[in-house]
Amino acid sequence: MTMYRKPKPPRRASLGQPLDRVDGRLKVTGGARYAAEFAVPNVAHAVIVTSTIARGRVKSMDTSAAEKVPGVIRVFTPFSAPRLPGAPKPGPHPPSQNAGAAQGGGPQGRQRQGQGGQGPAARGALSMRVPTVLQDDGVRYNGQPIGLVVADTFEHAREAAYLVRVRYEYETAVIDWSTAALNKPEDVHPLGGERTVTRGDVAKGLAGAAVTVDHTYITPLENHNPMEVHSTLAQWEGDSLTLYESTQGITSVRNTVARHFGLTPDKVRVVAYFTGGGFGSKGGPWSHETLAAMAAREVERPVKLVLTRRQMFGPVGGRPRTEQRVTLGATSDGTLTAIRHHSKSTTSTIEDWVEPATSQTRMLYECPNVETQYDLVRVNVGTPTFMRAPGESTGTFALESAMDELAYALKMDPVALRLKNYAEKDPESGKPWSSKSLRECYASAATRFGWSRRTPEPRSMRDGRWLIGYGMATATYPARRAPAGAVARMMPNGTAWVRAGTQEIGCGTYTSMSQIAADALGIAPAHVRFELGSTDMPENPASTGSVTAASTGSAVHDVAVALRQKLVQLAISDPQSPLHGAIESDVRVVDGRLTAGGLLGKSDTFAALIVRNGDQPVEVTVASRPGADAQQYSMHSFGAVFTEVRVDPDLAIVRVPRIVTAHAVGRILNAKTARSQIVGGVVWGVGMALEEETLIDPRTGRYVNADLAEYHVPVNADIGTINTAFIEEPDEHVSTVGAKGVGEIGITGVAASIANAVYHATGKRVRELPIRLERLL
Repeated sequence: MTMYRKPKPPRRASLGQPLDRVDGRLKVTGGARYAAEFAVPNVAHAVIVTSTIARGRVKSMDTSAAEKVPGVIRVFTPFSAPRLPGAPKPGPHPPSQNAGAAQGGGPQGRQRQGQGGQGPAARGALSMRVPTVLQDDGVRYNGQPIGLVVADTFEHAREAAYLVRVRYEYETAVIDWSTAALNKPEDVHPLGGERTVTRGDVAKGLAGAAVTVDHTYITPLENHNPMEVHSTLAQWEGDSLTLYESTQGITSVRNTVARHFGLTPDKVRVVAYFTGGGFGSKGGPWSHETLAAMAAREVERPVKLVLTRRQMFGPVGGRPRTEQRVTLGATSDGTLTAIRHHSKSTTSTIEDWVEPATSQTRMLYECPNVETQYDLVRVNVGTPTFMRAPGESTGTFALESAMDELAYALKMDPVALRLKNYAEKDPESGKPWSSKSLRECYASAATRFGWSRRTPEPRSMRDGRWLIGYGMATATYPARRAPAGAVARMMPNGTAWVRAGTQEIGCGTYTSMSQIAADALGIAPAHVRFELGSTDMPENPASTGSVTAASTGSAVHDVAVALRQKLVQLAISDPQSPLHGAIESDVRVVDGRLTAGGLLGKSDTFAALIVRNGDQPVEVTVASRPGADAQQYSMHSFGAVFTEVRVDPDLAIVRVPRIVTAHAVGRILNAKTARSQIVGGVVWGVGMALEEETLIDPRTGRYVNADLAEYHVPVNADIGTINTAFIEEPDEHVSTVGAKGVGEIGITGVAASIANAVYHATGKRVRELPIRLERLL
């Protein structure tokens, strides 16, 4: 996809400036093409048939009525679908909850490519799932894909899908997680980590504590609801496949679908110029990509498959339920002596997914004795997956709520308690921080919020009949960089063309990458044409885990610097250039014009260079990788969240009139888009604290509130003032451009800050999200 604007007058360096989105006009005028909007001739439409039981087998599927609907082309079932040579084979039987992986019937674990660590990017892009792509008759959750109808129109396909009649062999499903058996300890495998991590002696630390708190915190099952549902358009040309896909990871989709069909990756091209929100659910492939490709090959015409909103619940993941027990011990002056954080989360009977809710606990505060542990229970639901700040969003709710409880037990200011246990280096690894401005975050947010006006006793602040509460929490998220590539070309008209196989998921990647390239080249952003979103471009990581700014940004910077260097060398070696013979290090480039300090009044331009080069563009390709700093430093972003709530004492209505934040996330590439990321995360945090919960019928395993009418998310009326600020701290240990990433951290700490404010207002501690009326009455 080409993003280009006509040249404008030169301007000053743009990095960090609140440049308007270069793709904004396309989006508001309908010119931005999303996956389902590509115009492909002779396209057919597919609709998935989903199961209506939570566990068992499909005994038979009567498709006769469906096949009689006008326009129906083909109905696929587990009994008629072609066998895919590379699709992972599910076990011979939907795994029994009590059998477990040890008996051979358990989930096949996810296989990932990438580095170690605890976040989506470092955990690696999803490269394989155990798919439900009609390769067996097993049913493992209610809503699982068990059939596919292809017709000439979407309406015909949908009508026919409703007419498919399914007979099941029922088996007892496990829906209630409180009665589900724990996985054996040896079968709990957090991505990139260990089930149990211990340093020091926690029992001794607790025994020596003057004050302890020990409580359990619960977060519910939640589901992604991006504006754009998952969609795929599959088109074959011979044995080559093109997928127009709504995804955060074009490379992982390409690799997985190629493997399913027994193809080499070069035979599959994935295109995603725009993705209408993903938040983790589109971080890797699911069933629908393979189903669309399978159908397109069988009916010998392009096939478009768009999930319904209900099908967003189950088939494409969500945030699992967690039960987290946090025990803290401290001396009378607030010095932590011990931290124990045990987290139990749900997964499906298809895959083992562990929500990494304890990762921040091992590094956020200085403490000599720390123990974290994961446990896992399998229930008959869809497989969980990444959901904005996976682990840290749920984990900071538990840890930061516990820290607030400890502060009250000590009669100590919550900010002072955190500063008392401020970690000057990473307590887990012992490595120095690549940068850390958390003290400054506390100070900035507290001052702007007016924290000094807080009276410490619960129920001590009022505005008329409304109870007023102040709460705060710490925010954190790992900073990571992955290998990435880019290609840059200087064109005869003096504009630059830059490509990288990354994704635009709404964060402003087109804009920030244009700014990076422009500043590195010495030209205006309007003179940069940045392209992304296709696997025929240099490979980049999935847009997950806040890695795009650090990874793709570094690649774009490096390739632009390399192109600039090549052009400078071309100028000083060209006898026709006014800069011929100049020293390379003396050459400066501003607004596309090259000058050298020792050659007053003489200059050259990129456009003139290209003309003298026979009008042939000059091109450079770069593969950028993290350096040794990744092993030498601990890399994290930090922040502080301060919240005011108003609670009706009789009706327990909770309002959030204002939230004030400060974040230290490395260099800000674009002030406007960075602020949007934080605001979006905070809004989601309000939903996490007060509204979001996926409800499942305990009798059938059916997702009850699988639509935007019943799955509650914040609307404008729910959101008050969000005051954001950044502590500028360019961190070139993390990335060449100094950025750490800003997409995930905005949600972390928000739910705890709200819960802590609710306690301050009411004197009632709510340890289970969401904070509903009945939990306060």
